[in-house]
Amino acid sequence: MTGAAFALLAAVGVLRMPDVFTRMQASTKASTLGLGCLLLGAALQWGDFGSFVRLASIGAFILLTTPVAGHMIARAAYLAGVPLWDRTVLDERRRGTHAETPDAPVAGQGSRGRIQP
Repeated sequence: MTGAAFALLAAVGVLRMPDVFTRMQASTKASTLGLGCLLLGAALQWGDFGSFVRLASIGAFILLTTPVAGHMIARAAYLAGVPLWDRTVLDERRRGTHAETPDAPVAGQGSRGRIQP
C-alpha cells in the first residue's frame, strides 16, 4: 500500500507542478521510493531467495539509473532554454544570481549557452 501511495503521489506531482524541473523532481523521487516499497512487498510476499535476488537487482538498477537519467534530462532542458517557473527565486546554475536577472553567460559558456571546450 505504501508503494502504491508513493506512485500515486508521483503521478499527482507530475500533473500539479508548474515547470519541467519540479515535475522531474516529483516523478523521480516519489516513484523511486514507491517502486522500492513495492519491490520490498513483493519480496516479502514471495519469500524465496531467488525472487529476492531478482527483485533486489531490479531495485538496485532503478536506484542507480533514475538519478542519472533525471540529471541528464534536467541539464538538457536547462541548456535548451526551457523557462523556469516564474516564482523561482534562485538560479544556482547562474552562479547564485536571482532568476529575475537577465540571461548572462555563465563562466565557461558562450553567448548561446553552450559549454565551450
